Amino acid sequence: MAVETFNNPRPDREYTIVHTNPEFTSVCPMTGLPDFGTITVEYIPDKLCVELKSLKYYYLDYRNRGIFYEAATNQILDDLVEAMNPRWMRVTGAFTTRGGLHSTVVCEHKQPAQASAAPRSKGAKGITAAAKKKGAKR
Repeated sequence: MAVETFNNPRPDREYTIVHTNPEFTSVCPMTGLPDFGTITVEYIPDKLCVELKSLKYYYLDYRNRGIFYEAATNQILDDLVEAMNPRWMRVTGAFTTRGGLHSTVVCEHKQPAQASAAPRSKGAKGITAAAKKKGAKR
């Protein structure tokens, strides 16, 4: 199931959104037993934000799915990045203790840096501000 999005109401401002789902469930592919955890999504939106009802139903698709913690956390990141293309996103899966072990998986996405609109020409000559102070030419 794909998540739905809506237009970021403030695309000019960099701000962080955090959504926490303390009731995430999936199934261990080795044992078939249920896995429980908390999924936290933190992101700086670009043009789009995730719609929460669709995110809730997206998480429910994992309920009977056999998937390792690492794969689930990374798949959530991949799906949300594909849907929204945020400036930055982190997905943390903090899974409940099983067999004496507590596991946390953290994965991140960063938008590639934007290329400068007016690149410098290679042959440009001039004096830098620091060079001007010292009286030297570049």
